[in-house]
Parts: sequence; structure tokens; C-alpha cells
Amino acid sequence: MASNKVATQTISLSNFGINNSKINYQLSPEELQAISVKDYGGKETNNGILAINTGEFTGRSPMDRFIVKDQVTDELVWWGNVNIPFNKKDFDNLLVRVTDYLDGKELFVRDAYACAHQDYRLNLRVINEYPWSNMFAYNMFLRPDQEELNSFSPEWTIINAPGFMADPKIDRTRQHNFAILNFTDKIALIGGTGYTGEIKKGIFSALNFILPVYKNTLPMHCSANVGKDGNTAIFFGLSGTGKTTLSTDPERELIGDDEHGWTASNEVFNFEGGCYAKVINLNAEQEPEIFNAIKPGAILENVVLNDDGSVNFEDTSITQNTRVSYPIHHIDNIKEPSVGKNPKNIFFLTADAFGVLPPISKLTPGQAAYHFISGYTAKVAGTEAGVTEPQPSFSACFGAPFMPLHPTKYAQMLSNKMKEQGVTVWLINTGWTGGPYGVGHRMPLKYTRAMIKAALDGSLEAANKDNYHTHSMFGLAQPRVVPNVPTEVLSPRKSWNNDTGYYETAAKLTRFFRENFKKFEGQASPEIIAGGPLK
Repeated sequence: MASNKVATQTISLSNFGINNSKINYQLSPEELQAISVKDYGGKETNNGILAINTGEFTGRSPMDRFIVKDQVTDELVWWGNVNIPFNKKDFDNLLVRVTDYLDGKELFVRDAYACAHQDYRLNLRVINEYPWSNMFAYNMFLRPDQEELNSFSPEWTIINAPGFMADPKIDRTRQHNFAILNFTDKIALIGGTGYTGEIKKGIFSALNFILPVYKNTLPMHCSANVGKDGNTAIFFGLSGTGKTTLSTDPERELIGDDEHGWTASNEVFNFEGGCYAKVINLNAEQEPEIFNAIKPGAILENVVLNDDGSVNFEDTSITQNTRVSYPIHHIDNIKEPSVGKNPKNIFFLTADAFGVLPPISKLTPGQAAYHFISGYTAKVAGTEAGVTEPQPSFSACFGAPFMPLHPTKYAQMLSNKMKEQGVTVWLINTGWTGGPYGVGHRMPLKYTRAMIKAALDGSLEAANKDNYHTHSMFGLAQPRVVPNVPTEVLSPRKSWNNDTGYYETAAKLTRFFRENFKKFEGQASPEIIAGGPLK
């Protein structure tokens, strides 16, 4: 591509002391895929899709994520085991060691940006050791056109060196891998791990600080879509709860599947230019939009290929966290640009493996803030070593590993938005019904889709009006009727056919909620605290 050749001659990384590298600037996905297959261990599936193995790390490493503690961050960041402080001098020394390691290597550099809303755009320069990491950046960030590139000035830099192994004694890291944010120098420094999710989550974490502190905008770990009526729906949920699946709806235009901002002027915009979906047990019948988005240009991560080059989506021998990244235009029904207005419904998704929470319930503003801060889902047996029965998993704001500020800051912003805009928040249990994991079964996807559709088109509210049932343990408003959903599905207690077992398990779960929330009570308002379990 002629434009790439021109750009290659003008790009320089000398500001980082990288003077002796061959720099491949702004290569196309096709070029990056070819290099990945030829020289970097990539494989192609039988239909021409790049499949890569991220190596030792097949997921993020939360205990190796750091933020440089300095004048910008000292008093604002919620320091602890989520936001771990890193010394500025140690960062400077490590940066020199990483750039020395990269100098002289063939590198892959891309200019891109985050935030689809022009007023919030964040220009990025991504420096990668591996071509497939650079292709991931092409898929996941927004892609400037040639005219924009001609005058492009990067504000943040991502330096990604999977082959650099830190020495904890020298570099003051915990182990050989690290992902460090420096808000003063505007650098995300990643090393010792090939997991591509660290690249996207680094910038997500940066925006979770920048937007509320400087832009009066609520950052959200959520997916979003918009209906023909122009009303935006927002879906919060941790991995495995159905966030990507439920927001990818043929009747609604997708804004984005993971990271968004909600502005003071009531607009919702995607941070990204692509999707990063789990593909474990993926099939064309259950999730056709995602399945059909896996075409040349996509990157499959840590999947197992059959002898004929086809993908075995059921094989989790490498990891449960098998993934695909693809540019958002691989989805047919998308909102362009990726900006929506008038959010009217928010869905909190949880995969409750205890089988206690209703499949759908309506929350008050106080309950919404409480459940937002809690960020509950559950782990089931078999997903992690040592997990033999359901275990609660709480992640504040449905994205604690990426939230630099105290969770109550984000929760209060959300609560204010709800009240100002008249937004309804629904709690959706995509987990178990008829009993806990091992006894009951997973809520059928078709029923969850029907509940969400009824909430969005107003038929759920019309059918119940003021006739919601109040859950005796959690105080949630349970609808008694939902169009196209059997009534026996709506009551978790009735679905168990074992009242004693249900209430004992529900009491156990409420204790988990209260215990988890103790660390937030000091900064939570009385209204938020009152939004917790009744018993």
C-alpha cells in the first residue's frame, strides 16, 4: 500500500530511544496476518482466519497491573490490591530497559484512537513487538483515515513487549510480567505477557480515570445498542454473563460490546472500534452474529484447530478464555458512528450459580447503585482449579480491575444519571433456575431475550404496572407476568420446588453480599446502603 510506504519513511520512535529498528507502520490486517503466519507462529484456519497462541498468559494478570503514583494520581486513585502503586523512578528505569530491548528489533507501529465521540477522542500510538498484537490494535481501536493520519499527534502511547521478561529485583515488579499506567507521561507499558486483552484494558483503565476526572463523563464496562425508536440500552456484566451475546441483537443496532462513556449531554459512545468476544462453545444457532463475524480479518486466540483446519470451539485444553477479536464492521447491524442518545433502560447481568436471584427484576435508584457497586456474578465448578461448588464473585462497577477511582464515585454518577433521565435499571439473572449449579439448569437464552425485549418495548411494565412481587430476601421487584415467558420461570423459589433449600441458599447469598459491601460502606450514602438485601 503506497500510503503505508510514505508513512513508514516519516515515523520515528527516537523520543523513546528506539533508533535502530525496522518500523512497520500502519500495515494492513492482510500484511500483518501474512507476517504472523510466516514468522511469528500464527496459523490459518480452513477459511483463512488468523489463529494465534498468546503463550504463558491466556488472560489478564490483575496482581501485575500497576499505576504510577505521582502528583496526578496520589490523592485521586483508590489504592489497594486493584490499583497497586508503582514508583515513578522505577517506572522510568523499566521504560529504558524495555525500549533498549526493543531497539534494533523489527517493530509494528500503529496510530489509532479511542472514543467514537469526536469531543472525547483520545489519540493513541501502539508500539508492538509482534505483528498479531498490532493487528489486534487495528481491530479493537478506532481507525483514522489517511487524511487524519497526515496530521496525527499521539497523546497516549502503548508500548507492548511480550518477549521482555522483567527481573523483579531490578524492576520492582511482582514477577516477570507487568502492565503499568503512567498518567503523567501518558504511557501504558506492557511486558512479559502476550495476552492481547492487556492492550485494550490498559486504555480502558486510563479512560476510567480521564473521563470522570476531566470530562464529567461516566465510563462504563458495558455493551450498548439502540432501537429503531432511538432509545439506547446498556448492558453491564462480567465475563460469562452474556454481555456481548445479549447486546448483539438483529432488531437493534450495536453501539459496542464492552466499553462506553455516558456524557453530561446524555450521549453514549463506544471507546472501541471492534469486539473481543469469548468463543467457548460458540455455535451459529445460539449466537449467529458473533459466529458470522469470524471471517478473514478476525483473530482467534488460544483455540484448538481440528486436523482439517476448522475450529473446535468446545476444546478448552488451552484455556476456558478462548477469544476472538474483530473490527465492529464485521457485525452487520451496527450504529454508525458508534454513538447513541437517550438511554432509557440499563440491564445488570449476573450468572447466579446459586439459582437464587429472579430471572428479571426492577431496581430502585438505591438498589441500582448497591448492585452496581457489588458487581455480582458467580463462579461454577470446573471453571477454576479448586472450585467444586458455586462461589460468589464480586467486581465493583462490573469492572473493578479497570477502575482507578473509588467505586462509589462511579456509582453516584450512575445514580444521578438514572434520576435525571428517568432510566429504569433491571437485574437479569442469566444463570441458574430450578436449583443451584449441579441441580438446576441454565436459564434458556430465548427466555432471557424475551424478558429484555419486553422491558425495552414497555410490555413488561404494562403487564405488571404496580403489581410487582417484592422478593422477601433481596427486596427486588419481580414481575409476575412477562410476555412469551412461562410464569413458572419468573419465581426462582417456585422453580426450585424446595422452599427450605431455596431460603437457606438465599440467606447464604445475602450474607456474601453484605460481607462484600462492608469495604464500601464508609463512602456510600444511606440510600445506597438501604439498597442491599432486606435480610
